Amino acid sequence: MADIKRFEEYGNRVADDYVAGLVSVITPVYNAEKYLKQSIESVLAQTYPHIEMILVDDCSKDNSADIIRKYQQNYPQIKYYLQPQNMGAGYARNKALELAQGQYVAFLDADDVWRPEKIACQIKLMEEKKSPFSYTAIEMIDEDGKLVKSKRDVVESIDYHFLLSNTMIATSTVLIDRMSLGDFRMHLRRGGQDYATWLRLLRNGCNAVGINEVLNMYRVGHNSLSSNKLDSVRQIWEIQTKDEGIKRVIVLFHIMKWCYNSIKKYWL
Repeated sequence: MADIKRFEEYGNRVADDYVAGLVSVITPVYNAEKYLKQSIESVLAQTYPHIEMILVDDCSKDNSADIIRKYQQNYPQIKYYLQPQNMGAGYARNKALELAQGQYVAFLDADDVWRPEKIACQIKLMEEKKSPFSYTAIEMIDEDGKLVKSKRDVVESIDYHFLLSNTMIATSTVLIDRMSLGDFRMHLRRGGQDYATWLRLLRNGCNAVGINEVLNMYRVGHNSLSSNKLDSVRQIWEIQTKDEGIKRVIVLFHIMKWCYNSIKKYWL
């Protein structure tokens, strides 16, 4: 991976480069054939009419590319890009951000699913609150689409300091107005890329507004609710101490608060 060029934190595009009102849906794809159709269909079913979907294939070895190309035959708003080599989801998202034409960018993982009203609800809220960043509650489903846990602990507004001890922004719920917030790229650290990116964006002074309604179905694997917790703690520690430059004793306080919030969120 050393020979792969690292993206800058921020891009160099300006507001005039974007199509006003257009939402660019960004989906990294790697061996996603099992759920990819469901994800694409959930985008096509959106009640908001002005959408393009950019799927960046990270050199899948299954039939993901064939699935996307079949949709392209009937839906010109679906765009496909094949990475020159397997580079990881962060690089795939950044390539899509580079290609995206929309004023708004939304993120959707290839195994997650949106409710039809998701984008419309978020744009309405962002216009009302004059916020460039929004997110929603999620419903967790298993590999068979069965409900695992409904998560509705979304607050009305999150700032940088709140996010330091609450990682409640799920990537597939995020919608960002680039005309207001500016061009950006995802962080490319090995783990916690999304969390590091949201912190960086909120650090610059904006708030993320939340919709306490389940508009995204987030797919979890077996045992992932518990097995990823240690990784999350490690990622929070590294991001806050190294990237954010926060003192260790303060980060320990943030982690303790995060652990308490996680217990309430998933087991109470």
